[in-house]
Amino acid sequence: MTTTDGHVYNGMPASDLGEQGWESPWSGPNGGQCVQTKQLANGRVAVRQSTDPTGPALIYTSAEIAAFVAGVKRGEADHLTLG
Repeated sequence: MTTTDGHVYNGMPASDLGEQGWESPWSGPNGGQCVQTKQLANGRVAVRQSTDPTGPALIYTSAEIAAFVAGVKRGEADHLTLG
């Protein structure tokens, strides 16, 4: 499911992408506070906050996701977890 014209865009309501296919591989320590991802038909990846499933979805290309994951593995996002 997408917008009426089939356009998927950054910041669109995550609910417009349907409820099927969302995965929660990363859970917060308090339970239920997860980042959820969904593989889209065109190879892009949607990301949403599980506590706000109708809120905005961020849409990334597979190359952007790969670059982010590689950076995380190199420790380049460690500063994001420092309280």
